[in-house]
This record gives sequence, C-alpha cells and structure tokens, in this order.
Amino acid sequence: MADLTTSYMGLSLRNPMIAGSSGLMKSLDNLRAAEDAGAGAVVLKSIFEEQILMEIKQGLNASDLGMHPEAFDYMSRLTREHSIETHLSLIQSARTALEIPVIASIHCISSGDWVEYSRRMENAGAYALELNVLMSDLGFEDSLTIEKRYFELIDTIHQVVSIPVALKIGTQFTNLPKIIQSLSQKAEALVLFNRYWSPDIDLDHRRIVPAPPFSQPSEISVPLRWIAMMSDQVECDLCGSTGVHDAESALKLIMAGAKTVQLCSVLYQKGISYLADIIRNMEHWLEQHEYSHVSEIRSTMRAISPKEMAEWGRTQFMKYYSELE
Repeated sequence: MADLTTSYMGLSLRNPMIAGSSGLMKSLDNLRAAEDAGAGAVVLKSIFEEQILMEIKQGLNASDLGMHPEAFDYMSRLTREHSIETHLSLIQSARTALEIPVIASIHCISSGDWVEYSRRMENAGAYALELNVLMSDLGFEDSLTIEKRYFELIDTIHQVVSIPVALKIGTQFTNLPKIIQSLSQKAEALVLFNRYWSPDIDLDHRRIVPAPPFSQPSEISVPLRWIAMMSDQVECDLCGSTGVHDAESALKLIMAGAKTVQLCSVLYQKGISYLADIIRNMEHWLEQHEYSHVSEIRSTMRAISPKEMAEWGRTQFMKYYSELE
C-alpha cells in the first residue's frame, strides 16, 4: 500500500486530505466521522466576525442603541463571549476525542478581537490556526492599504500564539503572485483559495439570491494553475482548495506542489464517508504507477522553466484558441 503520510505546517498527517472548514465541521459526531473516513486533519467551522456583529445588531434595536449605550456595550461583549466560548468548547472536545490534528478557523474582516481569540483557541487545544481573511470589501481603499492589513494581522497574531498559522486567501489582489510570495514569508501555510459569495438575480421576483453554494470540479483549474506557478516561489506550505471532488483532483494539486488538499463541497454532496473512497483511490493510483510514497509525485508538475511557466500562464489560453478552426 502506498504511503500517504505528509507534514503540514510542521504537523504530522497520515495523509494530505483535510476536511475543510464548513458547517459539517461544527459537531463532534461529524468530526469523528471525518477521522473515521481517514482525514489527515480537520479544520473546524469558522467563527465568523460578520456573524457575531450581525447577532449584536439583531439583539438590540435602534432605541436601545440611542438610550442605553452602556447596555449596548454589555450586550455586545456578552454576545461575543458566548460565540467564542461555544467555539472554544468544540476545540477542547475535538482535541480530546480525535487523534488527528484539529485546526481552528477564524473568518476575519478586521484585526480587532481576533488576536485575543487566537490566543484562547491555542489554549483550548488547537494544533494550528487557519485565518480565512477577506478584507477586500472595506470601501474604496487603494490596494496597498488593504494588503497591508493582511501582514499586520498575521504579524500581530504570531506575537500571541506559538502554534502555526495558515492564511486562506482569495484571488482578488492587484498582483497575486507577489502577494502569495510575500505572505509565504509570514505564514506557515497558504490555502489557495477561498470561494467568494456568489450572488445572483431572481428575475421573476427581482431580488438578490445566492448562486449554487457548492464548487464545481472545473473550479480546480484556478488553484491548480497558481499552485503550479507559485510552489517553487514560496517559503511556506501550500494547501489546495476549491473544486476538489475526487482522487484525481487531489493528485493533480499535489503534483502541482500542494502539501495538502482540502475537501468541502463533495462532503456535503456525497457524505463525509466518501473521503475514504478518495483516499483509497489515491493509494490505488500511486500503486498502479509504482510510487511507494506520495512525496514522489509532489511538485513534479510545477512550473520551473520559462516554458513551463508560459504553459501554466496566459499563453496557454492564446495557444488554445489559435489552434481552433
């Protein structure tokens, strides 16, 4: 049987497959199911800054805000504390119940209380932190101002925690290669990429509605391309995310240079137990092609030469259409 063991952010994993952060990963039963299915690690459901802020607003009406500022401050602290305590309890329970690494997740839109929450998550037993950072919608600010917040956030959190920190980022940067390379000097891992909220329009009712929430297999082309181009240019581990629905997708990301791969949509669609099938198919493929360890294929398809970089880059797009008749 092929050996799938790997390391990620200094953590020893029995294989590269990680159950990514989602609503599935908020119950201990599902976390156990992911471990039983063979997951190398689990990322807990994110604690959302936006959600907490919304809960605070919903809990107090406008008159409360105007007439009772002290009560508002008290209720704000109470709501925040309840949310974080619930999350800390899950971390503690998962750390006790599971043998695989438990990674806590924070969805950040600012850098306020999350520094303190990170410290408390470490104390609760998290093996590592994954910061799902989205700071691109804070107003009409220039790109340098927005990007600076990413570096300030991780620098500050590194001052209060000793566990490794991963940044899960999106693609919407002015210079994506440069930001990936620069952030790799700060984080222990980069997760490429998070999926943005996708709104749609209901024509009949003239209202904004969510687009289908699950990724499609074709979406793997985005992380695959960037991991292949950047894996030789970074100083940290890379984790592939989005569009991973089978063993073939996972193997491609590893060949491009990913240390680990996260699954989410497919676990909703086919069940957490489907993870075992993916792992088994990965082992079968490696054995069939006479590889004894997954590390033997890692980064074998990354872009090194200018020719390879061009094949992964824009010239690939132009070449395709130039050959069509």
